[in-house]
Amino acid sequence: MQEVVAIVVFLIVIVAIMTEKVHRTAAALAGSVILLLTGVLDVDSAIGYIDFNTIGVLIGMMLFVAVVKNSGLFEYVAIKAAKMAKGDPWKIMVAFIIITAFLSGFLDNVTTVLLVGPMTITIARMLKINPVPFLLTQIFAANIGGTATLIGDPPNIMIGSAVGLTFLDFVANTGIVAIVSIIVLIIIMRFVYGSKLSADVEAIKSVAQLDETKAIEDHALLVKSIVMVIIVVFAFIFHSQIGMETATIALTCAAVMMVIGKQNIDHIVSEVEWSTILFFVALFTVVGGMVETGVIGELAHIILNTAEGHPIMMMMILLWASALLSSILDNIPFVATLIPLVIALGESGVDIEPLWWAISLGACFGGNGTLIGASANVVLSGISNKHGYPITFKDYTKVGFPVMIMTVVLSTIFLLVKYGF
Repeated sequence: MQEVVAIVVFLIVIVAIMTEKVHRTAAALAGSVILLLTGVLDVDSAIGYIDFNTIGVLIGMMLFVAVVKNSGLFEYVAIKAAKMAKGDPWKIMVAFIIITAFLSGFLDNVTTVLLVGPMTITIARMLKINPVPFLLTQIFAANIGGTATLIGDPPNIMIGSAVGLTFLDFVANTGIVAIVSIIVLIIIMRFVYGSKLSADVEAIKSVAQLDETKAIEDHALLVKSIVMVIIVVFAFIFHSQIGMETATIALTCAAVMMVIGKQNIDHIVSEVEWSTILFFVALFTVVGGMVETGVIGELAHIILNTAEGHPIMMMMILLWASALLSSILDNIPFVATLIPLVIALGESGVDIEPLWWAISLGACFGGNGTLIGASANVVLSGISNKHGYPITFKDYTKVGFPVMIMTVVLSTIFLLVKYGF
């Protein structure tokens, strides 16, 4: 009975988010409360399913960015980038796709979009164009770029640590697919947005005349911000070597910036997207209901049993099932459930190396499928909404789902060429 309740609650929450009849935070919170009231979860187990590392990264980086923003650093970089691109929106879009994808290979995806997003909105306002196409392509690039490396996305970290795959192993497999996917993404976005990206001639002239140095509002804070941004980047890249969780790094750097930045703390705290934070807390709990009742585990068993004895078919099913499920489910509990099952297959004599790459590519690329498929999607859409540029579930999915299919098709070709023949 509890399995049925967990499934029904999850489906109702997803439908509510998709139709946008109810705000996504209210829908997720209502779902988590129902799970508590029906006894599917108690308070302790519900708290146990909340990924506090993700929540810590979100809060820490939002606070960090709120302080850094007051220095004028984002406006300075935005003006500089716009002038270098001669005000050409398409060149700006391509530049940010490449920058976002590269950074996401080494940083947490949320950190990447929190750093890049504000610059994008600033540039778009200068050129008097809609920033939504830029923000969408950055979401896609963040999720694709994060797939490329061992440290780029949580599923990769989980798989790598469980079976001893190295940074170079990921680069040689998922990295190749990610690079090709970014190239294809740029080509596709040229057809989707190319003709729509035209800035007003007067706006381009005015941007060319801007003095980026005048954007600096606080020189002392600027120096502190640049130093701390560099520390954040390197700390995230080497977090496993220094033995620190990414949330610890984000919160530490936020605390340091709030102390040395000497800004109005009440204002800085108000800049945090608290509705987004609450949405994640509630959604983790709703998915936790599916884990607690064994629904996620049963899904994993069904996927593996469907192609038992057919390694190539199993690889393909894992790839596509991981992608489709990760577009609506948190991929962390799903991947965590699959790992011991795949290891057990390996102990029975099955060559499981291709299966790891199938799971990694599917789980990471699947995040682009819908607006709730990955943390970066929710965070950047929240920032966009706050600045007056709403990104609806429907509008996102119209572009995001085809992008996800494209990347999974490229993954299919790669896996079949490398392991299928």
